[in-house]
Amino acid sequence: MAEVLFEYVRNGSYVKVTAIEPETKIEASVVVPANLPQEQMQIQALNKLRYILQKKAEE
Repeated sequence: MAEVLFEYVRNGSYVKVTAIEPETKIEASVVVPANLPQEQMQIQALNKLRYILQKKAEE
């Protein structure tokens, strides 16, 4: 996983953060509080993306 793209969509007091792995086009989204630091938002989305990629590799 050389590159990960992040997309942020704010909805009131929450932000939907999507982490996208461009090579496989797999993405993972999390909804976090808007007052969370951006780095923490990315970490949560990245952890979910890694989990999904691991599950796909086990199939």
